[in-house]
Amino acid sequence: MAEQEGTTLTTAPPRGDLGRRLAARRAELNLTRGETAARAGVDPGYLAYLEGHPGAAPNRGTLLSLASALETTVSALTGGDVDLPPGPGLAGHDPKFTELSRTECGDLLSTHGVGRLGVSSSQGPVIIPVNYTVVDGTIVFRTARGTTPSLALGSSVSFEVDRIDDAFSQGWSVLVRGHARLVTDLGEERLLAARVYSTPWAGGRRNLWVRIEPYAVTGRRITV
Repeated sequence: MAEQEGTTLTTAPPRGDLGRRLAARRAELNLTRGETAARAGVDPGYLAYLEGHPGAAPNRGTLLSLASALETTVSALTGGDVDLPPGPGLAGHDPKFTELSRTECGDLLSTHGVGRLGVSSSQGPVIIPVNYTVVDGTIVFRTARGTTPSLALGSSVSFEVDRIDDAFSQGWSVLVRGHARLVTDLGEERLLAARVYSTPWAGGRRNLWVRIEPYAVTGRRITV
């Protein structure tokens, strides 16, 4: 049963692309639908309509208001930047660069998602994205033999996650260096299967569990 409109972060799953992006951005900012509607100056019921109807087509002014309320861009809300790398915006005024503490790095890493794995290959260093989860302080992902991520096994690797906010020209990045090992214990595999956030987006049979045990973790943040 759906809870009250102004107190929940999500209710029924959004159906359209715009709806999914609106709800996802609200969740990132920890905003309820009512709070978002108040920020944007729209009715909460209309916001619910936008999130729940794939054919919803708000006007440009409404999109601009929603983008401002959600601290993002119209392009990001409508999927116009889906094939673009992050960071096309101009540098912000008076940026501030800070080093992140180990605790801050751990907090950002533990949000899970997609990270960039750096491995060595016969043709030189390679960087590829992988879905990951943090379990007991280690980075865990699944792959298959013969794939590029499987080159990590038994090696020292790098792993990077970041978040770029194009609307405000700010963001953060965390870099992990560690040793990657193959998980061979069946009990450990079952534990990881129960605790990982997502299956690999690439699909297919990816039954090799890899743990990266960090020996160095650093991070930085740029704010305006």
